[in-house]
Amino acid sequence: MEFTERLAALANKVAHQKDALQTEEATKNAFVMPFISTILGYDVFNPSEVVPEFTADVGLKKGEKIDYAIVQDGQIQMLIECKHVGSPLSLEHASQLYRYFAVTNARIAILTNGEKYHFYTDLDAPNRMDDKPFLVLDLLDIDATLIPELLKLSKTEFDLDSIINAAGELKYVGQIKRAIAAQFKEPSDDWVRFFTNRVYEGAFTQKVREQFTPLVSKASQQFLNEQVNNRLATALGASSVPPSLPSGDDVTEEITSREEAERDLEESQDDIVTTADELTAFNIIRAIVCDRVDMSRVTYRDAKSYCAVLLDNNNRKTIARLHFNRSRKYVGLLDENKVETRHGIDALEQIYGFSDALRETVDRFNG
Repeated sequence: MEFTERLAALANKVAHQKDALQTEEATKNAFVMPFISTILGYDVFNPSEVVPEFTADVGLKKGEKIDYAIVQDGQIQMLIECKHVGSPLSLEHASQLYRYFAVTNARIAILTNGEKYHFYTDLDAPNRMDDKPFLVLDLLDIDATLIPELLKLSKTEFDLDSIINAAGELKYVGQIKRAIAAQFKEPSDDWVRFFTNRVYEGAFTQKVREQFTPLVSKASQQFLNEQVNNRLATALGASSVPPSLPSGDDVTEEITSREEAERDLEESQDDIVTTADELTAFNIIRAIVCDRVDMSRVTYRDAKSYCAVLLDNNNRKTIARLHFNRSRKYVGLLDENKVETRHGIDALEQIYGFSDALRETVDRFNG
C-alpha cells in the first residue's frame, strides 16, 4: 500500500479499537508498534533499528527507560515515549523523554498515546527539547499537509536536515492553525470583539457580546465552507456548488436497476461538484473495507442527488451512497435486495459505526 493508504488503515484501526485498550502496554502493542513498522518503516523486532525499553543513565537518575529508541545508521535518531490511549499528552507526564533528549544524539522526540503523536526537536536551545511540538499528528483527524513531513521521518526517506530546517515553520504554522481552528469552534471574547467592532458602532456591552458570539461563529463557519466550495468549483471547472436541499427523517426505499439507470441518464455531470466532505467520507469507507479488497477497487461516482461509493466502478456493486447535498448528511446502505436505508449523521466520524455493514456489503459483492 502507498504511504497515505497505510496511514488511513492505521487510523481506521485506532478508531475501532481504542475503546477496548485498558493499559499503556496494550496501546504500545496495538497502535504504537504498528506506527513504527508500517508508517515509519522500521523493523520493531530488529534491535539494530528499534530498541525497546532503551536505558541510559541520566545524572542521578539510574536505570530510567524510554519506551523506544529508533536507530538510523548506527545512531539513535528518535526517542518515543508512550502513554495509554486517551491520556493527555503533556511534557509534565513525560520527564524521561525530556531528560533523555539531552544525553543522547537524538534530535527528534515523539510523545504519543497511540492516537495522537507530538513531535519535538531543539529549536529553542541546542540539546534541550522544546516545550512545544513542531508537528502534531492526530490519526483521527489527519492534516494532509503534514503527510510529506511525516514521510521524511520514515526509514527510507529519513532526512534529518530537511526535518530540522522545516521544523521552525511547521511549529508556528501548526500552532496558528490550531488557534484559528479553536476560534472557529468556540470563538473567544477577543475574537468576537475584533469582528463586532468592525460591523457594529455601539459599545461592546455584555448584551452585545451575547448577541454577536453566535453570529461570529456562524459567519466564520459559512466563510470557511464557501472557501472550500469555491476551491473545489475552480479545480473542477464548475462555477458553483449545488445548493443544499432540505432533509427529512431517516428513510428506507427500494431502488431498482432501472431507476438507477434513469437517474444516471438524467443527471448531467456538468453541474456536479464533489465536495471535501464527500471525498473524506469516501476515504473513510475505503479505509474501512481495505482489509476485504484492494483499495484501488473502491471508487466513487458523483451525481446531483448523491455520491455513490462503488466496487470496481460498477453501479451494480454500490457499497454506500453519500446523500450530502442537504442540510443534514445521510449515509445510504443497501441490503441484498437493493433496499436502501439512509442513516443521518452529524459528523463524518460516525461512518465508522457502519463498518460491519460496509464490510458485509463488500463481502457480498466479492463472493
